[in-house]
Amino acid sequence: MGALPVTIVSGYLGAGKTTLVNQMLRQADGAKIAVLVNEFGELPIDEDLIEARDDELISIAGGCICCSFGSDLAAALKQMAEYQPRPDHIVIEASGVAMPGAIAQTVDLIPELRVEGICVLADSLNIRKMSGDEYIGDTIERQLSDADLILLSKADLVDQADLEVLQDWLAEHWPCARVVTAVQGQVPNAVLLGRFAGGETRSAGQFADDKYQSLAVRLETPVDARKLAQRLAEPSLGLVRAKGFVRDISGRPALIQLAGQRTEVTFPEKPGAAGLVCIGLKGRIDPRALQELGLGIS
Repeated sequence: MGALPVTIVSGYLGAGKTTLVNQMLRQADGAKIAVLVNEFGELPIDEDLIEARDDELISIAGGCICCSFGSDLAAALKQMAEYQPRPDHIVIEASGVAMPGAIAQTVDLIPELRVEGICVLADSLNIRKMSGDEYIGDTIERQLSDADLILLSKADLVDQADLEVLQDWLAEHWPCARVVTAVQGQVPNAVLLGRFAGGETRSAGQFADDKYQSLAVRLETPVDARKLAQRLAEPSLGLVRAKGFVRDISGRPALIQLAGQRTEVTFPEKPGAAGLVCIGLKGRIDPRALQELGLGIS
């Protein structure tokens, strides 16, 4: 059994974290997602999703749950790692002033868990003004610095030209993160959590969206998996996410996972079928560059 993936959702007050997390739960597609929050009052789960609740746990349709961790995140994470039935994914909804990098360090202390990625929401209407604010600007900039994925929320409230300027500004100041936009938290879980339909990583046909492009790629020969992962993280390739198995030069099957520029290569005891799914914004992925890495596209 591999380490349980953890995604951290951060962003300043009012950025749209509640809406995003509820959308994650709505499109769980059979995955058992566990959401950890400071206090239940900070993240109201949509009533139509709730099956039952008590003082410590909210049971959500489809096998998902929501727990409050109060002041002891590490204890809650350890408890969740032992929870039965075991979740498929943990989402930590950070408070509006929390530093997601510090939360990631807490996750790293627990061997049964691994950080899948850090998603920081930024209010399209106010992020530039807020980042320069004398009192809160430092907090916001530190949050953005920890991001693997910067999600521009409320994108429908900003003119397209202004939105493009904002995206360029974010890319210039925080080049290690990938910048995507969202309206009402509508972002596929394949992008947010790296979870594909049925866990399959070979068929791009299982992922479809009008904003994102999904490519199924393969390698016919062994490759240095760690070097390939680093190459896939290069901004010029235009990838937001990548996940799947390749044959490493050691002869072992290797699982590559990419979120922004965060990469992880592991060698599971029970590997899946060979093949990678690569996801990026439509028109931003460079298929020719992928082919130059020796990846065949189907």
